[in-house]
Amino acid sequence: MTHTTPDNFLGLDQQYSTLDTSKVVVLPIPFEATVSYGGGTANGPAAIIEASQQVEFYDREFDNEPAKTWGVHTLPSVEVNDQDPDSAMASIAQAVEQTARLGKLVCVLGGEHSVSGAVAQGLQAVHGDFVTVQIDAHADLRDEYEGSKHSHACAMRRILDVGAGDLLQLGIRSLDISEAQLIKTDPRITTFYSENVHDGLHLQALRDFVRGKQVYFTIDIDGLDVGLVPATGTPEPDGLTWREVLEITRILVQESSKVVAFDVMELAPIEQLHAPNFVSAKLTYKVMSIIMAQQANLWQ
Repeated sequence: MTHTTPDNFLGLDQQYSTLDTSKVVVLPIPFEATVSYGGGTANGPAAIIEASQQVEFYDREFDNEPAKTWGVHTLPSVEVNDQDPDSAMASIAQAVEQTARLGKLVCVLGGEHSVSGAVAQGLQAVHGDFVTVQIDAHADLRDEYEGSKHSHACAMRRILDVGAGDLLQLGIRSLDISEAQLIKTDPRITTFYSENVHDGLHLQALRDFVRGKQVYFTIDIDGLDVGLVPATGTPEPDGLTWREVLEITRILVQESSKVVAFDVMELAPIEQLHAPNFVSAKLTYKVMSIIMAQQANLWQ
């Protein structure tokens, strides 16, 4: 008898992955058009999904198999024109809006981080205002970069343009002088650099920032320590640890009124190097599990 693993996130059997019965939907968006150093983020979503099929369902923290409790449906990839960023972002926003209207937790897998600006547009159309919590090595606050307002270096600036709410950045350790000045002068932005997070200086501010609010949680995989995930376009030293990222996740889930969506972006797989893909997949499942353990009753 031949067993074929279903081609979906975690390789779930149909009884745990139908659209009707699942409370979580995974939306792959393999968009890559503006990377400025290492490429390959277009292959990130597929690599995460493939690696996720090796992740154990059982979670010791919850003493169960979370994905089988609430179900995860994997949607087809959003295919857009990489050569026309304006059109691509409009298509992504529309796809996210349609997905959010399903009444389920949305998990977006990227793709370059520029996708997140369009994700925010789609989410606001359904959920209204929310605040954004960003884990990232880079500030991503430039108004344009290399001639494009849709560059990965502009992702958070485009989220701010949506006007959905304020931005809390965690783990930043690379930015240019214009971004540094914006952080100092724009009251919508609160930034904790990597050394601040290592010292725990962000914890109370994070609680206060998300308390009682809807949250969009965006994770650029380069926000993590480069030893955990070296496979990313612009790796930076002194990233966040696994425990720090999960502590952040638990706080924002416990204090917020609802996590409307989260994403995992910027994995750029390296052939024959499986660890970064697996870490990204396990992180995706763990964040998903923490959210659903606290907020499952908020979803369809």
